Amino acid sequence: MSALIAIVGRPNVGKSALFNRIVGKRIAIVHDEPGVTRDRISAEAEWHGHPFTLVDTGGIGLLRGEKTGDVLAQAAYAQVQIAIEAAQVVVLVVNVQEGLMPLDREVAMRLRTAGKTVLVAVNKADQARAETNAGEFAALGFSPVIPVSAIHGRGIDALMDAAMKHLPKEARVKPTQEAGAEAKVWPEGPLKIAIVGRPNVGKSSLTNALTQSKRVIVSPIPGTTRDAVDVPFEVECDGVKQNYILIDTAGLRKRRHVDNTVEFYSVTRAEESVRRSDIVVFVLDAESGIMEQDKKIADLIVTEKKACVVVVNKWDLVSEGVDEARAKELERRKGTKRRDGGPELMTTLAEFAEWVQGSMFFLDYAPVIFTSATEGYHLDRLLEAIRYVAAQLCQRVPTSLLNRVIQQAIESRQPVSDQGHFLKLFYATQKEIAPPTFLLFVNRKEIFSPAYAKYLAGKLRRNFGFEGCPIVFDARPRPRTVDPKRSRTKLGEKGKRTGFNTKNQRG
Repeated sequence: MSALIAIVGRPNVGKSALFNRIVGKRIAIVHDEPGVTRDRISAEAEWHGHPFTLVDTGGIGLLRGEKTGDVLAQAAYAQVQIAIEAAQVVVLVVNVQEGLMPLDREVAMRLRTAGKTVLVAVNKADQARAETNAGEFAALGFSPVIPVSAIHGRGIDALMDAAMKHLPKEARVKPTQEAGAEAKVWPEGPLKIAIVGRPNVGKSSLTNALTQSKRVIVSPIPGTTRDAVDVPFEVECDGVKQNYILIDTAGLRKRRHVDNTVEFYSVTRAEESVRRSDIVVFVLDAESGIMEQDKKIADLIVTEKKACVVVVNKWDLVSEGVDEARAKELERRKGTKRRDGGPELMTTLAEFAEWVQGSMFFLDYAPVIFTSATEGYHLDRLLEAIRYVAAQLCQRVPTSLLNRVIQQAIESRQPVSDQGHFLKLFYATQKEIAPPTFLLFVNRKEIFSPAYAKYLAGKLRRNFGFEGCPIVFDARPRPRTVDPKRSRTKLGEKGKRTGFNTKNQRG
């Protein structure tokens, strides 16, 4: 495991901006509002060939002995403590424009108690004259004190060079795969799994349950998670270690219900997480059922052509009622409808799964898993489903077999054409995996409708699986390989044929 550098400080001193500057990506949300960052945001980074993990933390906003009833503030501080304990180097960020504040001294005192190597980054030193004011932060008792500007990139080289001197020696060499070690199952590094859903369906609880840690903050308050938090973890299956990155995301709300810019960026980050993921774990709430916003999220997953596993979370809260319903099956089946259109109570998991797939018919290729993040119910099945879908994503179909199946499907059912045209397949091949994409050369591309593509996708699933995977077709007209044969006789300007001796022409 690479060495860890933690960025800490009081609220609104520019920790997230410094984090983004060092990793070279806009990962953490940067905003003028204090307390935007709550969870630990981590990213793998590299400095002149030396790999390390950089961690951004929430602001420490409490003085010694001060108490607060804000559960989110308490949870954010607990995340800061975890980051400090795990770090080899701590970067204490202060604000040169505001000067030395009592909270800066409070954070420094806590760092001295932790006994860590501490570097002071005096942020917002945007101009050379501001660097002269950085000297007052030497009173915190740490050295060196380095003026930086996270926005403009000033002083970053000096800060990182100083940090590298204190990292463990073994962290300065890029790790290589050991001889004889198993190759990764996923062809392009760790499998990225985005956990998405409406607010308060249990996404963060599911992340913590899978990693068996308190990696992200969990609370009943909607909007607790703001950033997209990458959580690496490793699972051993049949003696083979598989690496994953769980991406815990903010709850996706309707755009018109987004109240401020922080929430807007949270939703935007969540949508970006879907785009950069390999597989999406789409979390539903067993109590509330399928809402209109769930269907919009499902539409986003389908639009981005992402593999998916649907998770019905909080199943423990309704399982007792399901057991009672099963005992009185006939009576319960005559019950009223729920507000979301489903039966009052489902009697079996299979019935619930069938209803879920029927309600989101455009996402019917995704397997449905019932879980309880708090009770640990069926988490092993969820991991098994993720592994299976990942294997399906990497599947390649032999060209000869693919052509045979598609040709039979076309012969069995022709697409609907207003002009009575028929579809003819010349050649088919699989050109990509993840998602599986098939190139089809046909006579008429215009009659290859989305409905017919769905029909062909169903045929491929019945023959080759592809469970949990979207199937993409690229239909093209067959390219012309030979120019059309030209007539040897052409009419001239006066109706005479050219290319022959006119004397030998017959009237």
